[in-house]
Amino acid sequence: MVLEEQSAKKTAELLLQINAIKLRPENPFTWASGWKSPIYCDNRVILSYPKIRNYVRDEMAKHVDLLYGKPDVIAGVATGAIGIGILVAEAMGLPFVYVRPEPKSHGRQNQIEGHLEAGQNVVVIEDLISTGKSSLNAVVALENAGATIKGMIAIFTYGFSTAEENFEDANVTLNTLSDYEHLIGLASEKHFIKEEQLNTLLQWRTDPAQWKP
Repeated sequence: MVLEEQSAKKTAELLLQINAIKLRPENPFTWASGWKSPIYCDNRVILSYPKIRNYVRDEMAKHVDLLYGKPDVIAGVATGAIGIGILVAEAMGLPFVYVRPEPKSHGRQNQIEGHLEAGQNVVVIEDLISTGKSSLNAVVALENAGATIKGMIAIFTYGFSTAEENFEDANVTLNTLSDYEHLIGLASEKHFIKEEQLNTLLQWRTDPAQWKP
């Protein structure tokens, strides 16, 4: 669920401005899942632009407070959300932890890095939601450590029905600053893409797992 219409549009515009969102319908990207995609989102680019990262930080911190009050801990999902998660935690004066995809194979074999106590309320920060599996994997790790998950806030979501079902099944509330609909609408309006590219992007969105260029 997008948090605010104005924020959704501004976030999408900022992502396009700094080329964090790459639209390449004619020469698709290949995701780690093997899916072919005409779009690639790299929100880590935000960290290189102080004004933009501060905007994202402030919007996320504001909505954490509005939705959940002040949690005990902010958790970032490794690796993409570590940077922005730290910024949100700092803005709110809160402790921060981050969650690896799986426990380390050496040392203390931690999956959660940082100090977390059982019973603490946690809001999870994520940079990008595709299917939601890696994000929810982090939630499971936090819950196994005894944390109470208040919800998750992400910068951007593709809005796949698979993700919506996964979050619903896990009983985890997801809110995002922006989403695919706002991004594509703005990209078309601002002439970042041509009409035929827009059609490709809309077709891909209906069945990304089976889409072929």
